[in-house]
Amino acid sequence: MNQSSAIKQYALVTGNYWAFTLTDGALRMLVVLHFHQLGYSPLQIAALFLFYEIFGVVTNLVGGYLGARIGLNRTMNIGLALQVMALALLAVPSQWLTVPLVMGAQALSGIAKDLNKMSAKSAIKQLVPGDQQGALFKWIALLTGSKNALKGVGFFLGGALLAAVGFNTAVSLMAAVLALVWLMSVILLQQDLGKAKNKPKFNELFSKSRAINILSAARLFLFGARDVWFVVALPVFLSSQLQWDFWQTGGFLASWVIGYGIVQSIAPMVLRTKTGAAPGGGAALLWAILLALVTALLALALTNAELMNMPVATVLISGLILFGIVFAINSSLHSYLIVSYAKDDGVSLDVGFYYMANALGRLLGTLLSGWVYQAAGLTACLWVSAAFLLLVSCISVFLPKNHHHH
Repeated sequence: MNQSSAIKQYALVTGNYWAFTLTDGALRMLVVLHFHQLGYSPLQIAALFLFYEIFGVVTNLVGGYLGARIGLNRTMNIGLALQVMALALLAVPSQWLTVPLVMGAQALSGIAKDLNKMSAKSAIKQLVPGDQQGALFKWIALLTGSKNALKGVGFFLGGALLAAVGFNTAVSLMAAVLALVWLMSVILLQQDLGKAKNKPKFNELFSKSRAINILSAARLFLFGARDVWFVVALPVFLSSQLQWDFWQTGGFLASWVIGYGIVQSIAPMVLRTKTGAAPGGGAALLWAILLALVTALLALALTNAELMNMPVATVLISGLILFGIVFAINSSLHSYLIVSYAKDDGVSLDVGFYYMANALGRLLGTLLSGWVYQAAGLTACLWVSAAFLLLVSCISVFLPKNHHHH
């Protein structure tokens, strides 16, 4: 593939991914706020997203296999089409919006999201030459960071649309716009992107590579550590304990995710080594330990906020900003390492396996977030998070230190 057509394909893949991410973020906010208005409890709202996460786990496993067999262009287009269907399902009159229907739509959306993400990340590996690891790190960080910043914008968009036009119209509008993106993608995206030369067999779903297995285990607990306080506990704490309204809660979470995305995209600059080589397992270990420390300190500070005569909101928000910065660098490093460790032929198999671990961690975090918060409050969620991060540090000890090894 020549340079200019590779760049065109990259732009297309990124554009698809961006459009998708905006609707994904907006939909999450719409569902949370709309069902909060209808009087659902924190645990019930968390349950609405269970299928989203569960199907994400399955999709990542099978999606990587599919991508290697039928090509990433097809998996990406299937993902866009499923998201249009999910949005259309929710555009029914509000008296039809039952819990099973919403969970079903969220299941479709979860499948769509992970097909899209796996396709976008794997496509870059195909478009960047193998000897340019530094360039690969930059592109991956940019894609991941811009995605998260846009997800934050999507949170804003969801809140604004809900206030301006109501749930029903908001969902219909998003379905219409995304259907256009899907049509363009079907016409313009190249046929053979990422198809493996030897068709993978189904038993190749689980990764053979030790490095990828270790990284996947670390990723599972890394994302569990974030979601155990972020998904349910934090929004509910802000609205019930600090008495914030939807706009403030949605606005803060959106800003946090946008900031996190920006830090992710500049991570290569932060992590630049003296030799200019891309970072390896040692860096992943160091940043994991740092994140565990930040989380434990935040939990301690929250417990003793009254003793220190500091408002809880100040302690929490400054702690979360610090957590966000260090977490973003961890996540960016991981996202780069997986694409770097993956085999060139059938890259999506390895990436899919790893994002399956990511989705499992999020599922675990989402479940624990509702349960631990309801049982013991936000500080307890942060202690669980710190324990998870200690595990991430222990696992990261076994990552290969040097950089290149296929």
